[in-house]
Order: sequence, then structure tokens, then C-alpha cells
Amino acid sequence: QVQLVESGGGLVQSGGSLRLSCAASGRFHRINDMGWYRQAPGNQRELVATITISSRTKYADSVKGRFAISRDNAKNTVYLQMNSLKPEDTAVYSCYVDVTYWIPGEGELEDDTRWGQGTQVTVSS
Repeated sequence: QVQLVESGGGLVQSGGSLRLSCAASGRFHRINDMGWYRQAPGNQRELVATITISSRTKYADSVKGRFAISRDNAKNTVYLQMNSLKPEDTAVYSCYVDVTYWIPGEGELEDDTRWGQGTQVTVSS
């Protein structure tokens, strides 16, 4: 099984910065894409940023130029550096990883997506 532990959320003033981290642990063959979603009350879940195993990145238009996603494959960790934060960035941020793992007892690989528990980011005006 794969567990994800997020950290780094909190309260920050408009224009400030936060860095989120999401560390994966457990038994798996390979971590593929990693990324972050967010959801504010009353809003649909929004894909914020993704990063592939080769570190290609993609961002939502709303965060381009302000957020940066990165990963440390040796630590199985994905980061989200958030700069120039705005009140509309307030949301619960959740990381995800696409993981390939061995099915116990079957000698076959399986793909799955695992989610972090979510961390609150609040930006005050």
C-alpha cells in the first residue's frame, strides 16, 4: 500500500508564499505522474499542477507564473511552491500520485492513484 503525507498549509496574507510537500511511502514499483488539486467551498475540484516522471509540468491558467511544482524522486516527494498568493487561492489542497505496484501473490503490475489527506491554505486580504 502507498500512503501520502502532506504538509505546509496554513494562513498567509495576500501576496505571501507557502510551500506544500507531499511524501509517498509504502511498497510500490514506480511513481508516475504527481500533482495537486484544490477545492474551495462551493466550488468544483480544480487541477492545479501536474508533473510527470520526466518532470514535465502543466499548470492551471489561474496559477501560471505564480506556482511551481517540482519533485524529488529519491524522496518520493512532490512540492508546490505558491507565490503571490491571492484570496481566491484559498482552498483545501490535495496531492495525488499515480503509482505502479505489484499485485501481492500474482506477479503482475497494477496502476492506481493515491490521494493525500488534504491541507488547508487560507489567504487573507
